[in-house]
Amino acid sequence: MNTLISINRIYYLIGIIVMMLTVMTLRDKGNPKRFTTALFWFLFGAVFLFGDLLVENLGKSMAHRIIGGTVIIISLIAGTGLLSMGSYATSTHEERVASSKRLGNWLFFPAVLIPVITVACTVLLKGVSVGGVMLLDQKQLTLAALCVACVCALIAGCVLTRGTPLQAVRQSRRLVDSIGWAAILPLMLAMLGGVFVAAKTGTSVQQVVSLFVNPDNRFLVVVIYCVGMALFTMVMGNAFAAFPVMSAGIALPFLILGHHADPAPLVAIGMYSGYCGTLMTPMAANYNIVPAALLELKNKYQVIKVQIPTALTLLTVNVFLMYFLAFR
Repeated sequence: MNTLISINRIYYLIGIIVMMLTVMTLRDKGNPKRFTTALFWFLFGAVFLFGDLLVENLGKSMAHRIIGGTVIIISLIAGTGLLSMGSYATSTHEERVASSKRLGNWLFFPAVLIPVITVACTVLLKGVSVGGVMLLDQKQLTLAALCVACVCALIAGCVLTRGTPLQAVRQSRRLVDSIGWAAILPLMLAMLGGVFVAAKTGTSVQQVVSLFVNPDNRFLVVVIYCVGMALFTMVMGNAFAAFPVMSAGIALPFLILGHHADPAPLVAIGMYSGYCGTLMTPMAANYNIVPAALLELKNKYQVIKVQIPTALTLLTVNVFLMYFLAFR
């Protein structure tokens, strides 16, 4: 059955917007590194726009190699400091103050629309079709609903501020340039998580733990699971990516099967331990680096520094909670 808003069309939309950012960057002579910055965003957008064409014409194996090489080039550009901010046409401080007074709390309306419409579309448009055409991609229903919500929020924002979609794209460039490489880090880490799962890293973790730890020492295994979740999350930048690896390597074989732990509190506290790692890593860019960039903090790691004492305290508490609550 055909789909009106499919995940592929969403990818094309993302690619088109990124290519618009690329063109704007190339035309921005105020950016001292405009060519490498434009190349960064061009390669990123090309994956969304041309990924399907590569698979259809070259096959999955070759397409994967090309996209993998693209990811490496993107990483090298970011890692060698070849990204830079440019010049942007922005309103004056007085104009922004006047606009905020005119709009008041309505300024938050577009942001509120995103979760509301996403949930509404996910619940109400599941399985809905018109004339044999599905309205939303049923395999990626939440993502399709999120795309609809973002478009609606954009329209609402333009109506409220009397702006245009092109102005929104221009401000998007200013925003992503401020954030830099961290803007695409969650996507890259999700890819890395898929690689670890496919490589059966959980099995390797289990074998390593078996070599150095006595599986009968319940408390020590609990400590390794909680601390391991935090550390692996710090590497991955996302507790959801660390969870299947650490749970398959430690929680399932040693704690659930070996010590008959109750899976519900065990994995819940394990995930919470992963969140402690999220508080302490720049790899969790959307939580720690992006806010610092948006707030224009002098130290981009200031958010992490403030969060470390809380994270370590919670991690210690999680160890004892798991030890006393997860075992019958």
